[in-house]
Formats: sequence, C-alpha cells, structure tokens
Amino acid sequence: MNILIINGPNLNLLGKRQTDIYGTQSFEAYIDELRQLYPQHRIAYFQSNCEGAIIDRLHADGFAIDAIVINAGAYTHTSIAIADAIRSITSPVVEVHISNVNAREDYRRVSYLAEACRGSIVGFGLDSYRLAIEAVAQFNK
Repeated sequence: MNILIINGPNLNLLGKRQTDIYGTQSFEAYIDELRQLYPQHRIAYFQSNCEGAIIDRLHADGFAIDAIVINAGAYTHTSIAIADAIRSITSPVVEVHISNVNAREDYRRVSYLAEACRGSIVGFGLDSYRLAIEAVAQFNK
C-alpha cells in the first residue's frame, strides 16, 4: 500500500514543543520506526505549517494514493478548506491526533475534518499514527 502521512502546523517541532503533551520524540525519528515496522507499505511523509500547502498536497496525491493519514494540528479546528479538500479526493483519509483533543480545551473538541474523514484516532500519542496505518491497511483487503 502507498500511504501518505500529512502533518500540519507546529508538528515539525515534535520532541521540542510541549513535551508533556506531545512527548520527546521527533516525528522524523518516529517515521523511520513506522517504515521499519511496515516494510510492506510505502509510507510518504509531508509536513507544512501552511494551510494551502496541505490542500495542494491533498489535491496532488488524493486521487492516486491508497490512503492518507492526516494530523492537521490546529487547522483541525478551523479549516473548512482542508475538510473540503478531503471531501474532494477519492483516497480514504484517517484523522489522527497525538493528544486526546476531547480532554483538552473546548475549542479543540470541534473537528471540521472528522465528518470528511473515514475515521479518527486520538489520544494514543505517536502510536495514533501506527493505529491509523493498521486501520488503513484493512481498507484494501
């Protein structure tokens, strides 16, 4: 399977930013672990702090790739445009969050992406991405 992981704003700072919430491991180190754990899948990775770049990547890959795992960061709670981009593509998309957004501030409990996604996985730390890969691997069985 070809799987694309998309991370949104501030996720480039994993391992440095709010380590009490997001942990101490960088995503670059974690993506290497995922690739070793799932050698049967091609796992591509894209991160941007810019909403338009995320939408452009969804448009570019969203008709050809087998599945997309997205952590849109704060755009989850604000971006109708990313939700519309997800609705516009044919690749199934799973939303992930490292923290349990439902146990945090009220505004984090609203996801504009959830309705557009096949499913959501929240609150399992970086393991949320592994769980999403396990889920999307079932899509083509």
